[in-house]
Amino acid sequence: MEEKNVEKEKEEEKSSFLIPREKYLETGIHIGTRFKTSDMKKFIFKMRDDGLYILDLRKIDERIREAAKIMAQYKPEDIMVVASRLYSGNAAEKFSKLTGVGLLKGRFVPGTMTNVNLPNFKEPKLLFVCDPKGEGEAIREASMTGVPLIALCDTDNGTRYVDWIVPANNKGRRSLAAVFYLLTRELLMNQGKISSYDEFEYRLEQFERFEEEKREPEKKEEGKGEGKEETNEEKGEGGSEDERAKKALAGAKEEKKPKKAAAPAEKAENEELEKKEEKKV
Repeated sequence: MEEKNVEKEKEEEKSSFLIPREKYLETGIHIGTRFKTSDMKKFIFKMRDDGLYILDLRKIDERIREAAKIMAQYKPEDIMVVASRLYSGNAAEKFSKLTGVGLLKGRFVPGTMTNVNLPNFKEPKLLFVCDPKGEGEAIREASMTGVPLIALCDTDNGTRYVDWIVPANNKGRRSLAAVFYLLTRELLMNQGKISSYDEFEYRLEQFERFEEEKREPEKKEEGKGEGKEETNEEKGEGGSEDERAKKALAGAKEEKKPKKAAAPAEKAENEELEKKEEKKV
């Protein structure tokens, strides 16, 4: 009898997540860093043997769900996502296209929210940042202007001025794809644009891919290397994500360069033409 109750509780726990628990684990959304701040202590489940802190999946799930409800209270055009990193920018762009939410990719220019004379001046009513460390200026200007703030926070992030914390691995490509995939689906549900998950036609993997990869499929060998990059990324190892992403993009651009004809072939062709011209003369 007790075994049946335990199994039932496990099934209920699985079904209560926005996506299956196993899928969450595959994305590495719970993998933190080797550092923790006092602000993030309450979201940490444990420390692994290798020194990495692990975030609580239950709290991640709850906070993503609630973040979507908060965003649903605003018009999409009144929300702005700041995504300074390549991986966050890619996933956030997909989110922006599907929901109509504003997006600011790349470096946040100082004064964007405070200097009305700037050509890119913005006045959002809700701000969403992907990394408090890299997007500190956006957080500072949100606090100055009284704009509510939602932030993706890893174990090593401070949370000053953040109104709603979404604990997550905010450095991994697959992790960020999972966050924005779920936010997109939940926001559309809360807005009444879809009535069930079955109506959401997109897959999590579609939030991972770069636009360059969509235009020109990668070779099999490159695909194998990419999988290895993602594993290292989830563990917080193997160099910065920006360096790895730039290499991937550089590789894709290199494939697009047209190949020059071989020099000997050109020479032979020119000699043949010259002979024909001499015969005519």
